[in-house]
Amino acid sequence: MMKIKLNNRPEDFVDKSSMTVRELLEAKNFTFKFLVVRINGKAVLPNDYDKAEIGDGDDVKVIHLISGG
Repeated sequence: MMKIKLNNRPEDFVDKSSMTVRELLEAKNFTFKFLVVRINGKAVLPNDYDKAEIGDGDDVKVIHLISGG
């Protein structure tokens, strides 16, 4: 089981010991076009979502950006 903090809330993933950012976004249905992802304070670029690993105990922030006028 993997336990992480996602946007300041504890999350448990029973069948995982690690996952990629892409897997997390799909599992949690983050579908906004413009996202900022940080793992333990380090920014992850969209091109790296398929290879950036999230592990047990990581602090993950997923923020969606909204443009306005």
